[in-house]
Amino acid sequence: MPAANTTLADLHEVSARIDRLVEECRRLAEENRSLRQSQEQLANERALLLQKNEQARTRVEAMIARLKSLEQNA
Repeated sequence: MPAANTTLADLHEVSARIDRLVEECRRLAEENRSLRQSQEQLANERALLLQKNEQARTRVEAMIARLKSLEQNA
C-alpha cells in the first residue's frame, strides 16, 4: 500500500504542476497579446509622428525659401 500512496501523491503533484503550467501559459499568452497590441499602437503613433515631422520640415523649408526670396527682392 505505501507504493500506491506514493504513486497517488506523485500523480497529485504532477497534476498540480500541470495546472500551474497551464495557468502560466494562459498568463503568458495574455501578456503576449497585450504586448503585440501595444507594439501595433506604438508603430501607428510613430508613423503619425513621422508624417507630422515631414509636414513640419516641408513648411519650414517653404518659409526659408520665401524669406530668401524676400531678402533677394529687398
